[in-house]
Amino acid sequence: MNQTEQKIKDLTALLNRYAYEYYTLDAPNVPDAEYDRLFRELEALETAQPEYKQPDSPTQRIGGAALEGFTSVRHTVPMLSLNNAFSPQNEEGVFDHAEMYAFDERVRGGLNGAQAEYVIEPKFDGLAISLLYRDGMLVQAATRGDGATGEDVTQNVKTIANIPLRLHGDNVPQLIEVRGEVLMLKADFTALNQRQADQNQKTFANPRNAAAGSLRQLNSKITARRKLHFFAYSIAQQEGGFVSEQHIQELAYLSDLGFSLPNGQFGCFPNIGEVLGFYEQMQQKRPSLPYEIDGMVVKVNSLAQQKTLGFISRAPRWAIAHKFPAEEALTVVEAIDVQVGRTGAVTPVARLQPVFVGGVTVTNATLHNEGETQRKDVRIGDTVIVRRAGDVIPEVARVVFDRRPMQTPETIDETNTSFLDGLQEDLFALPSEKHQTTSQPLYPQYRLPEHCPICGSDIEREEGGAVARCSGGMLCRAQRVQGLIHFASRKAMDIDGLGQRQIEQLVAQELVRHFADLYRLDITTLQKMKENTDQAETQSGVEAMPSENTPVLSDGLTNGKKPLPTKWAQNILDGIEASKQPDLARFLFALGIRHVGERTAKSLAQAFGNLENIRHAPEPVLACLPDIGSVVAHSIAHFFAQAEQQNMIDELLAVGVAPQEQPVTLPLAQYVTPERWISRLPDFKISEKKAAALWDLAGKSVEGLTRDKALPADWQQWRSIEANLSLLTTMQQFLAHMPSETGTIAESHASSLFGKTFVLTGTLPTLKRDEAQAMIEAAGGKVSGSVSKKTDFVVAGEAPGSKLEKANALDVAVLNEAALLALLNS
Repeated sequence: MNQTEQKIKDLTALLNRYAYEYYTLDAPNVPDAEYDRLFRELEALETAQPEYKQPDSPTQRIGGAALEGFTSVRHTVPMLSLNNAFSPQNEEGVFDHAEMYAFDERVRGGLNGAQAEYVIEPKFDGLAISLLYRDGMLVQAATRGDGATGEDVTQNVKTIANIPLRLHGDNVPQLIEVRGEVLMLKADFTALNQRQADQNQKTFANPRNAAAGSLRQLNSKITARRKLHFFAYSIAQQEGGFVSEQHIQELAYLSDLGFSLPNGQFGCFPNIGEVLGFYEQMQQKRPSLPYEIDGMVVKVNSLAQQKTLGFISRAPRWAIAHKFPAEEALTVVEAIDVQVGRTGAVTPVARLQPVFVGGVTVTNATLHNEGETQRKDVRIGDTVIVRRAGDVIPEVARVVFDRRPMQTPETIDETNTSFLDGLQEDLFALPSEKHQTTSQPLYPQYRLPEHCPICGSDIEREEGGAVARCSGGMLCRAQRVQGLIHFASRKAMDIDGLGQRQIEQLVAQELVRHFADLYRLDITTLQKMKENTDQAETQSGVEAMPSENTPVLSDGLTNGKKPLPTKWAQNILDGIEASKQPDLARFLFALGIRHVGERTAKSLAQAFGNLENIRHAPEPVLACLPDIGSVVAHSIAHFFAQAEQQNMIDELLAVGVAPQEQPVTLPLAQYVTPERWISRLPDFKISEKKAAALWDLAGKSVEGLTRDKALPADWQQWRSIEANLSLLTTMQQFLAHMPSETGTIAESHASSLFGKTFVLTGTLPTLKRDEAQAMIEAAGGKVSGSVSKKTDFVVAGEAPGSKLEKANALDVAVLNEAALLALLNS
């Protein structure tokens, strides 16, 4: 080893030790100036002879070249979520810990009455991250994602100063996967927002959003400037090193390896009572902590007991997130506006005087719907109590009526009452009534507008429904953006590279108005979109804010915007082209038909086989299908009955979108029997038994239902309505050409799996959950989320949880992956 190589190795080790003392131990041994001097010396040596740069060099923490995108990482051990428990407080501040006592009872029940020792630690308000080390070196960092698959953010994580690039200590394992939370300390968040404000750039809403956006920057140099922090909280897998028997030992071992822990903010206690006492102390200390937390996590300490307790669904039985009560504050309603969502849902939103609640400044709060707004009687000018529901969504909890602004004789407007009417009321009213006349609320009770504030279309409400909706569909700009985002999403058309930000820009610049417009995009249009956006942002001086789910294209706070490369635009066009032949179910889901989720879309595809059959399916036929009731059937039929929706589909077909036909595996003839479709006719209430009798009276023909004058009076009255008579004609035509499963589904499948109900539980050795579900559905079966007496098979993998227990109790057949594949191939 030459002198330069040795010098680089020595400086790397020395600087890493200094960083560990500074960030993890909070006990620096040298001044910052000395660290900076040594850092610059190392940087110069590495620049001169880069071949000697060490893999754990601290110079990696300043960030490297920008990435084009994040790659996916499949977690070897799934990153599961936790069930929540809440302890509400009464007006005297006393906690109700009933849910936590119930958790303790479940734990002791699962341990056959044995007492469990618990560890309680902060529930950080950040992003869960998995760090993989091999032979002590950090080799991969991944986000939680959906728990099974996350994103590789190794380059960004290496910029986080208190994450060891090489593990410390003498007992380093050959392999270890460390789980923890990336967050932004309150002081660093305040400093970041101050820099943003000083540069006339948009500030972040809260530390979590700042951390999320910073960690998912494609340019790691931006991440490095944002000063993120990491706390470790568990070990997911390990080979070699110290073997822990308790979770508290795991934490101590993580500390020995060089990871930061929230010292003083966690503890181990012998019973639930002491755990709850520590929880209440932490709730009091919460505002003074250097980081945001939204509760505490309680875990069974013994790893052997954790294994005995196991998992239920996607959460462990041995741990729970004990959330803090929602923080509340007083503020004033300055206005009540409405928001229009993707499906046209019109939601009242209270515009508030800014107030700090639960760690963020709140200016808006949902009022849910008109009925809820009137029930709480929220009006403009009211002083209200605002809370963050689950410490996330701001909502108006209640009105402080004593502070409501009231009318006085001087403020009574002539639009509310005329002078003569007021004089007459004063002359003939009793004293108490006079007081009521002059003490009415200054502002009237809230009512939704009759027309959409975005597009002017009528606002409609289904009979008996709470939610009002804009009837404008894709004509409404608010619905257009969200509709296009849904259309392009992974579970719909899966247009790779086309994210929320690009769609918002395309719509804002009137470059895209309908689904088909996406397939008319070209390089020139995308370049124009980006140039217009860059110009607008340059003029406003606003940095594009990162979103948790959208890669960021900016190169930082100071370097401005880079022009969008043509390659990036070509990637979007390639993604659009690749989406032109979607599965029929994906296409139906992408259209955004109200009430049509993934499962309903699959049922429609299985029953009708192609788009044309679905477009012309009458409402009563749709209502006969399993898992589709009258409300969903009406929504589907109403969608396809609208000329603009049919035109939209025709445009998509014209630009080359071709939903793939599939075998009919759900036999309509089995479900669309006369007694079933007659009993599901709109606005005609009749049981299936009476419908069968009516069918017999009509000579067992639709023609008889249409013309026979000897049928009951209520039926004749119903069919006398032109729309209903037209529906019968449509039914007659559809039934004559009803799609058949004949020749499209193998007899073996029809006899063995058709209509069978499967439940998937645990992690299968090779198949992903959605892959197994797709194979079962392709064979004519259906997948349910819960086990019941109607379940035919439970497919169990690793850590199956309570579903397997229930299957055994109900004597339901249990298959492993190999048995499932054999059954599918039989």
